[in-house]
Amino acid sequence: MQFVNARRGLAAALGLSLAVAPLAASAEDLTGTLKKVKDSGAITIGYRDSSVPFSYLGGDEKPVGYAMDICYKIADAVKTKLGLPKIDVKLNPVTSATRIPLMANGTIDLECGSTTNNADRQKQVGFTNSHFLTATRFVSKKSSNLHTVEDLKGKTVVSTSGTTNIRQINEANTEKKLGLTILPAKDHAEAFLMVETGRAVAFVMDDVLLASLVASSKDPGAYEISKEALSKPEPYGIMVRKDDAPFKAVADEATAKLYTSPEGKALYDKWFTQPIPPRNINLNLPMSDEMKKQFTKPIDSADPASY
Repeated sequence: MQFVNARRGLAAALGLSLAVAPLAASAEDLTGTLKKVKDSGAITIGYRDSSVPFSYLGGDEKPVGYAMDICYKIADAVKTKLGLPKIDVKLNPVTSATRIPLMANGTIDLECGSTTNNADRQKQVGFTNSHFLTATRFVSKKSSNLHTVEDLKGKTVVSTSGTTNIRQINEANTEKKLGLTILPAKDHAEAFLMVETGRAVAFVMDDVLLASLVASSKDPGAYEISKEALSKPEPYGIMVRKDDAPFKAVADEATAKLYTSPEGKALYDKWFTQPIPPRNINLNLPMSDEMKKQFTKPIDSADPASY
C-alpha cells in the first residue's frame, strides 16, 4: 500500500512539474524589449516636446498628445502580456537627431511622436502600425475659392525652401502646365504670412503642418486646406527596436485593436478635430479617406503606395 501511495505521490509531483515547466520556459524564453521590461518592471517612452498634436508639452510641462495616448495603450498591452500587476512608465525626451540612437542603444522602448516610417529608417529601427498619414496639400483663403491644383493655374504660390513640398509643386507645375509663379520662403511662418498678406494665393506643405499654422492664426475660419493632395500619403509610426518580433507583435496587436475600434476614431477626433490643450486650438483636420482605410485595416508599411 505504501508503494502504491509512493507511486501516486511521484506521479502527482511529476504532473505538477510538467504543468509548471511550460510557464517557467516561457518566462525564460523572453528576449529583447519584453525581457527588459519584465526584469525592470518599467517601460520607457521617448517623447517630443513640440510635435503638436502628436507629442508635446502641455500646460503642466508634461508630455501629452495623440501619439502619447497610443503609447500608453501599448504599455498597458505589454503589462498584460507579461502578467505584471503594474508597470512603471518612464518618460525620456528625444529630438529628431537623438530618437533613433536612443532606441538603438536601449534607452527608450517606444518613440511616440511624428516619425516618418520609411525604407531608410527601417534599416535601423522598426515601426508598429501607422497612426497618421500626412500628404502635401495647400492652404488658401476661403475667399479665393481655390480647391484643386488646377484652380491654381497662372497664380503665385509659396512653399518652404529646401523641402520636398517645393519640389513637388515644381513638378506639378511642369507636368500640368500650370504656369505658376513659385516663391521660396525661408521657413513655414514666412510662407504662411505671404498667404495672409496676399503675396501668394496658396502655401504648399504637409497638411498637418498647415493645419497647425491655420489653427494658430488670427482668423482660423478664413482659411481652408485642399482636399486634393500633391503627394502619396506619408506614414507616421510608433518606433520600436529593429528585429524584436515578440515586442513588435504586442505593439501591433494593441494598435490594431485600438484603431479598428470606435475608440480609435474618437482618439483621432480628440486631437485633430477638437480644441486641444494648452491653448485650445483646433486643427480642424478630419480623417482623410486614406486614414479611414488605415484604421479599418491597419498596416505598418513604409511604402506610400500601400495606403
